[in-house]
Amino acid sequence: MPSLRPLATAHRPTLTAILGEFTGTFLFLLFAFLGASITASYASTTPPLLTLLFVALAFALSLTANVWAFFRVTGAAFNPAVTVALFVVTPRAARSWVRSGCVIVAQLAGGIAAAAVAAGLVPGEGMPAVDTTLGGGASVAQGLFIEMFLTAELVFVILMVGVEKHKGTFMAPAAVGTAFFLTQLVGINFTGGSLNPARSLGPAVVSGRWPEYFWIYFVGPVGGGLLASGFYTLLQFLRWEECNPGQDWDDADGLDKLEEKLCISKRLHNSTYMEGPEAR
Repeated sequence: MPSLRPLATAHRPTLTAILGEFTGTFLFLLFAFLGASITASYASTTPPLLTLLFVALAFALSLTANVWAFFRVTGAAFNPAVTVALFVVTPRAARSWVRSGCVIVAQLAGGIAAAAVAAGLVPGEGMPAVDTTLGGGASVAQGLFIEMFLTAELVFVILMVGVEKHKGTFMAPAAVGTAFFLTQLVGINFTGGSLNPARSLGPAVVSGRWPEYFWIYFVGPVGGGLLASGFYTLLQFLRWEECNPGQDWDDADGLDKLEEKLCISKRLHNSTYMEGPEAR
C-alpha cells in the first residue's frame, strides 16, 4: 500500500492556508462583531459619532491584531476580495486556482462561523445588529461604488506594504489596520463598511436577512480588489521604484549603492573614452 506521507507533504501548504485563513477570518470577525454589538446596549445614551468611532475601532483593531498574528503564516488576507487581488498579481507560474478557491471558501466559512458564535455569545435573542445595509440616503449604485473604492484603498495598501517587500514590511499589519480604520469611518454610515464578502455573508446567513441589493457586497469588493491590482500592475510595468529611489536605504546601504553607481559610471566613461578613438 503506498504511503500517504508524500501526498500529505505536497498539500501541506494548501492545508495550512485553508486552516489559517479560516481561523484568522473567524477571529477577526468574531471580535469585530462582538465589539460592534456592544454599541446596541448604549444606543440611547451614546452620540452617533461616538458609536461610529467605536465600531470602526473594533473592526480595525481586530483586523490589525489578527493580521499581525497570521501574516507570516498565510499572508492574512481574511477577505475573498483580497485573495482575488493577490491571485491576479501573483506570477502566472505560481498561481493556483485550487488553492485560491479553497482559501475563499475557508474565508466565507470563517465569516459564517464568526456570526453564528457571536449570535450565541451575545445576551438576548437573535443576531447582533452587525448586518451590512445601505444607509445615509445612499442608493444602490452609490453603495456599489463606495464599496468598490473603499476596498481598492485597502487592497492597494496591502499590496504596497505587504506584497512589496521592503524595510517597512514588518509594520504592514499596522498600515493595513490604519487603512481599514479609515475605510470604516467613511463607509459605515453608507454601506456598513463591508469591503469583504465574508463579513457580509456571515450575518446574512445567521439572521436570514437578505436585502435585494445584497449583491453589491460581493461585486463591489471584488471590483475594488481588481481595480487596486490593476493599478499595482501598472506601477510595476512603469518600474515605480525608479521614480523615487533610495527610500529604503539606511546610511550603510546608501553609501554602498552610491559607490556601486559611481563605479559603474566610471567604467562606462572609461569604456567610451577608450573606444572613441578606435571608432573614429
